[in-house]
Amino acid sequence: MSTDLAHPGIIDDRRARRNVAILVLAQALVGSQLPMIYVIGGLAGQMLSPNPCLATLPISLIVFGSMTTAPWLSSLMQVAGRRTGFIVGIGGGLAGALVCAAALSQGSFWLYLAGSYLTGIYMSAQGFYRFAATDSASEAYRPKAISYVLAGGLGAAVIGPQLVKVTADATAVPFLGTFAVAILLNLIGIGLFLFLDAPRPPQPDSSALPARTRAELLRDPTIRVAVICAMVSYALMTLVMTSTPLAVVGCGFSRGTAADVVTGHVLAMFVPSFFTGHLIARFGAPLIVATGLAILAASGVVALQGVELGNFFAALILLGIGWNFGFIGATAMLASAHAPEERGRMQGLNDMIVFGCVTFASLASGGLMNCTGGTAAAGWNAVNIAMVPFLTLAGGALIWLVLRPQD
Repeated sequence: MSTDLAHPGIIDDRRARRNVAILVLAQALVGSQLPMIYVIGGLAGQMLSPNPCLATLPISLIVFGSMTTAPWLSSLMQVAGRRTGFIVGIGGGLAGALVCAAALSQGSFWLYLAGSYLTGIYMSAQGFYRFAATDSASEAYRPKAISYVLAGGLGAAVIGPQLVKVTADATAVPFLGTFAVAILLNLIGIGLFLFLDAPRPPQPDSSALPARTRAELLRDPTIRVAVICAMVSYALMTLVMTSTPLAVVGCGFSRGTAADVVTGHVLAMFVPSFFTGHLIARFGAPLIVATGLAILAASGVVALQGVELGNFFAALILLGIGWNFGFIGATAMLASAHAPEERGRMQGLNDMIVFGCVTFASLASGGLMNCTGGTAAAGWNAVNIAMVPFLTLAGGALIWLVLRPQD
């Protein structure tokens, strides 16, 4: 399979479309392990943890693993190519599932945390699928490519939580069957990525200006605001979604119902991806990001109205749509603001910052949910109120970018 770039003056999207198809399949099949783990992560943590305030710590370790992996994994892809980086990421997911299964068998919370960290290597690699979609794409096709790849999460939204419903209690040890399925999905993913025909990273032109340092990249107004908006969109989605199974079960509903609520949420995360790229191409990324932030705010308002099942479904559906607009819009802003030779440095830095904040959000989620107010309803309210300052930060940054004088 060729890994040479097409002629720089002519970009043929046939190669990009083929790679997008593979990335969509990976997002749908291999990616379904993340919704599975998000559904059971807090519940398994609650079962194993010596302190209920630490119930969501396993999910925090997944995100922390993603944060700490992103810089070196991005650098690996810059040198060795996307295919190598993605297979390494799937290897991390495979190892994580094996260790988590062993932890459940032994009843070890600390071993479960170690497995969760390894799963974060896969999460980091999956985060680069959206960037890989743009590597050989034309300027016009890039927003659509990002959108289509993230739309693959629609399959994950259906497959993952439904597999939890079938496997969570299928073995004597709860959730052990779920990780057995995760092991199988990672094995499938290794074979899938052997067919990826990703271009090698371009070599810098010796006559071109040197690539910007990380500090110089972050001084670029568009990059700075794109990172802030991606960070807030993803962190708030994680903050609320991490607590959702605990809140739903804590308010008297079943684990199966919690899985259904998460299914609705993840569907809402990815169904809009079929048209988000078109909306960005027509209206511009900043407007789509602003719309996403507004929908995230609406999600919090709905959640604070009560803990009936309808409130959970409506709030989580709005949360998913808001994440989609905010995160895809911010990704499109970032992809257009740096040069190809800067992608390894910038994309790794972006995901390190984004997932650093997501780590904090997932950890705070458990503390807010289980250790404030004394009831599940009070904890759920605290989680949603915590969205306010971060939405204010992202909204203010976006307004500043739009209104600032253009150079």
